[in-house]
Parts: sequence; C-alpha cells; structure tokens
Amino acid sequence: MDKSLVPIDPALLALIHGSFGKDGALMPFAREIMLVEAHVAGTSYRDIQDVEPSLVPGTLLVLKREASNPHDVLAIMIFDEAGHHLGYVPRAKNEALARLMDAGKLLFARLESKRWQGDWLNVEVRIYLRD
Repeated sequence: MDKSLVPIDPALLALIHGSFGKDGALMPFAREIMLVEAHVAGTSYRDIQDVEPSLVPGTLLVLKREASNPHDVLAIMIFDEAGHHLGYVPRAKNEALARLMDAGKLLFARLESKRWQGDWLNVEVRIYLRD
C-alpha cells in the first residue's frame, strides 16, 4: 500500500454515497444539504499531479477533522476516495463545519471544478451535510 494514502473506511464511503445508515439499514430519505462553496486550500503543498486526472466534476471527497493540527485546531482535511490528501477546507470557512463534524454530523464534499493556475491546482468544491 502506498504510504502517502490514508485508508478510507468503506462504511464511511457508503454513508457519503447515501446507501446505508450506521446500522446498515437503507437510507431512503437521506438528503444532502449544501452548506458552503470553497476552494481546497493547500493544494500547492500536496503532490497531486498524478491524482489530478481522476479529479473530475462530481467526484465525492471525504472530509476528516484534524483537531491536532498545530496551525488550526478547527482544520478539516480533504481526501479523494482512494485516500489521497488533497488539502484543507480554508480556515475562513471551517469553524461551523468543524463544530458540526465534532457533533457527529456527516459532512462531505463534491468537486465542482478544477483548473491549473501555474503550478497551483485550483480545486473548487461544495460541502454538504448528509441528513
């Protein structure tokens, strides 16, 4: 296994895709509530050239809290489904989202667009609450 990948729990992916609840029961009335639009911060610090071709509009992205981050205790990491760390929710938009995640709410992102700007990959996402 590639050491740069973070394992993503298959049960979490099923929840994000809206298939099943925590108890394994089908979730027919689950809905997505769009909370915020943002860019993925820190992509210039990640080695994502090899991952970029797989990042297409509509791609589901996994959010994970990183409360131990020394620069931002409200940090939220953004991963693709394979476990590649793409970057972070911008600090200016992460407080309410981090509080929701800390309260046990399921948040995820969907890639809206991407474009190279020099050496920087500008990735725009929408962040949703699964209710």
